[in-house]
Amino acid sequence: MSVVHRLAAGWLLDHLSFINQCGYEICDSFARPGGDTLNTSVASTGDRHATSTFAATSSSRDGPIPGSGDVIETEGKPAKMRYVFREEFFDVSKPHIAAAAEEQLWQGCPEVCLIIFSLSSWSNTDFHLPPAPSCLLILQKRKRKCVFNQGELDALEYHSNVRKLIWEGALHLVQEGLRSGFLHRATAELGCRKSVVPGHVGCGLAELCEMAKHFPAVNERDCQAVHVLDDETSIPERDLLSCVTENSSNCAKMVVLMGQKYLVPPRSRILRSGLQPLSQLDKKRYDVIVIDPPWENKSVKRSNRYSHLSSWQIKQIPVPALAAPNCLVVTWVTNRQKHLRFVKDELYPHWSVKTLAEWHWVKITRAGEFVLPLDSLHKKPYEVLVLGRVQGDVKEALRKSEEVLPIPEHQLIVSIPCSLHSHKPPLTAVLAEFIKPDVECLELFARNLQPGWTSWGNEVLKFQHIDYFTLLQNE
Repeated sequence: MSVVHRLAAGWLLDHLSFINQCGYEICDSFARPGGDTLNTSVASTGDRHATSTFAATSSSRDGPIPGSGDVIETEGKPAKMRYVFREEFFDVSKPHIAAAAEEQLWQGCPEVCLIIFSLSSWSNTDFHLPPAPSCLLILQKRKRKCVFNQGELDALEYHSNVRKLIWEGALHLVQEGLRSGFLHRATAELGCRKSVVPGHVGCGLAELCEMAKHFPAVNERDCQAVHVLDDETSIPERDLLSCVTENSSNCAKMVVLMGQKYLVPPRSRILRSGLQPLSQLDKKRYDVIVIDPPWENKSVKRSNRYSHLSSWQIKQIPVPALAAPNCLVVTWVTNRQKHLRFVKDELYPHWSVKTLAEWHWVKITRAGEFVLPLDSLHKKPYEVLVLGRVQGDVKEALRKSEEVLPIPEHQLIVSIPCSLHSHKPPLTAVLAEFIKPDVECLELFARNLQPGWTSWGNEVLKFQHIDYFTLLQNE
């Protein structure tokens, strides 16, 4: 299970375990009775892997994976090869920036109020300290010509409102993780292995993205509704861009796209495109829609490494056309209050979605420390999720709401983060309490795949590249 502990405050998740329980077992060949062998391995495309397109039967979504992961050669049965995600991408043993000893998570949660001021204005500013058991004064290390701008003040006010909830909730979950042995405080003394990302990973996706701009528009009447992964070794670029690609079996498959190999988990659907072909998805209605928009900000603009969407473009996403009645909508939001207000005050009302709750993803090390100081002025060790439900037929909504638990106002998802940028923790097991079984789930702007989910985005296969995985061999 990806959920290690469930407490009143939220969940302690094992992200790496979730990936490896998705069932990444594939078959090298099928040994036929009588000694004949049908070889289905993929010819080498220039990389160091020579693997196959078929997969052995996988486990259930959260259940254990049968077999040891070795290559098994049994007469009359498929030979299995098991892939696991590279462990070093979750080897976060030390905080990115260490907090002071008195700020460590296991020291407890003091009552605090944040008093913010500029060193340059300290002598001529009147501060009236509010009544509180103690006060935490945050001083800037460098002088500023002016006081904090309104956006910074809004962010600090928000942080002061959620700080105690995050600290106390994370503390309880971390203590439970330490007691059970999932977390190990001694690992704080260990050095982290450097996670080296192969340089060529993603280059095929970038080329395909550019290629998509030059493809002529596809007539919807002529477009194949779903391209089912069968025995083929490659996905034609046009098929991947113009229709939903589906692995409907209970087996994982390996496919080749522009010379690069990608692992596709069982019972998963892919659409890789821009915003316009999203109409290919609205042939279904989804009960859960998770959205991780590429938010616009100054660092993204400066780096020019990642594409981003304006608020107006995000509003054009056709969520009402994709959502089933009473659909649960979950949106990842940066810690900029401008984005959070936009989602709650503009985006959700535009989609006829009623805001229900704000949750937080809290990032910790293997020793149970925050990856960044909780009161850091630069970056926080948490991110925000805004949950809401599509408003529609009142009777239908009431009927469906009686069948599941109500969404609690505040919950924490605590996990060791992946060192790969924007690899969010899985929400499958977390949301299971609040949705019916076997519902249709959709992730927009996805960068990886999940069993039972439809995933859309221009980087939807990013973290499915074979080089993010390791093949388990016989010992």
